[in-house]
Amino acid sequence: MNITKKIRGLVKITAAGCAAVLLAACGGDETTVEPTGSVRVALTDAPSCGFDQVNITVVRVRLHTSQTANENASGWRDLALTPPHRVNLLNLTNGVLEELGQMGLPAAQYTQLRLVLQANTGGASPANSVVPSGGSEQALDTSNIAPSGIKLIHPFTVPAGGLADVLFDFDACKSIIPRGNGTYGLKPVIAVVPRQVAEIVGNVDPAISGMRVSAQVGGNAMRTTVPDANGAFKLAFLDPAVAANVDVVFAAPGRATAVISSVPVALQSTTQVSTSAVPISLPFALTRNASGAVMPTAAQASVRALQAVGTVPKIEVASVNANAIGGYALALPTAPPQLATYSNMLPLVFLPQLGNAAKFTLEVSADGYVTQSADVDLTMTDATTDFTLTPAP
Repeated sequence: MNITKKIRGLVKITAAGCAAVLLAACGGDETTVEPTGSVRVALTDAPSCGFDQVNITVVRVRLHTSQTANENASGWRDLALTPPHRVNLLNLTNGVLEELGQMGLPAAQYTQLRLVLQANTGGASPANSVVPSGGSEQALDTSNIAPSGIKLIHPFTVPAGGLADVLFDFDACKSIIPRGNGTYGLKPVIAVVPRQVAEIVGNVDPAISGMRVSAQVGGNAMRTTVPDANGAFKLAFLDPAVAANVDVVFAAPGRATAVISSVPVALQSTTQVSTSAVPISLPFALTRNASGAVMPTAAQASVRALQAVGTVPKIEVASVNANAIGGYALALPTAPPQLATYSNMLPLVFLPQLGNAAKFTLEVSADGYVTQSADVDLTMTDATTDFTLTPAP
């Protein structure tokens, strides 16, 4: 939800046996093992940066009890989708799920999951594609992803005759790499989290375009979404085990950032932070650019703009992937960020944090490299900052 779209695959354990639900079918090793449970898979998403569509086609979800098993090992359990399921992730916001299917499997602890996408074959409608805002559909290159699927390590237990939930959280914003020739590649950024009934809801001014709302812990987003046409938003599937309190961050182009600190998260609960009668609005803000280059280009680095907001030491204001030649650019607000402390007495009162205006920390990271950071001050002018990453020891 900008591209911060997330794919979340839901793994649900219900009853014994293999029950086909929606578009999924049961496959893999058919040896009967008692006791048994079942697994269900679904997708959900979060906001995406600069795209009208982000389409993927899922053909199979694989599960194994060993985190070191390769794709040819015995013991894999496959949830095959027949036919393959193509979904526009941008349709899945505010807690909406795209159910894929259900299958039976032995009760056990599973530690490895693989999400298998269909390869593009060059047809008029690619299996995996993007539609840039105002542009036309083009293939999303997935050639760097192994045919065996995107490998994820996350232990979870299927209880005998019981129920377990696991959610795949696929961050499309950080997974889509722009290339210099106008094409796009997929570099998957995925987390696996429990599916929890814990959510934060509220309303923002529907007249503000491009609004993104995120639940963050220590400057890292747990969930991101975009409000609907009426300004209502829902941050769903939050995990209280990660944090009992989160910072809710509101950001939009040309607007000051706003933060609600210490918002409680609890199982089986909904926390409301604003209403349609008094929605959250963001003041207008002049923006300046933080840009530069990240080397080596093969690192395919991501760049985040972080900011301290009053008593909150760090939030993520914006992020972007470096392009094929290592370039990046972030348009950041220079107005003071706004801060409110959560209370169940609404509406909340936001106060400007003058000392933090236009001051950011750029954080650059890439798989296999040491993370680097640099402070930038956009009070008077744009900033150009280059980085050269070093391999991690």
